[in-house]
Amino acid sequence: MKNTGDIKGLLGQRVRTLRMEAGLSQESFAEKCGLDRTYISGIERGTRNPTLEVLYTLATALHIELTSLFIFNEPG
Repeated sequence: MKNTGDIKGLLGQRVRTLRMEAGLSQESFAEKCGLDRTYISGIERGTRNPTLEVLYTLATALHIELTSLFIFNEPG
């Protein structure tokens, strides 16, 4: 099983990639989600452990299915 830090890091990278592909700054994305920018930053850095409700909010703000947040491009 993956270390929880690894999973949070992978999720954070995925959120950052999707946010940037959507052309959103952390600030505008946070506003769209109704969250604080520092919280978004923490998710993207892999230091936060967002709840399922927050993950759903992120996916909705990105106009993607919740499951799409978990498509990780893991090395090797």
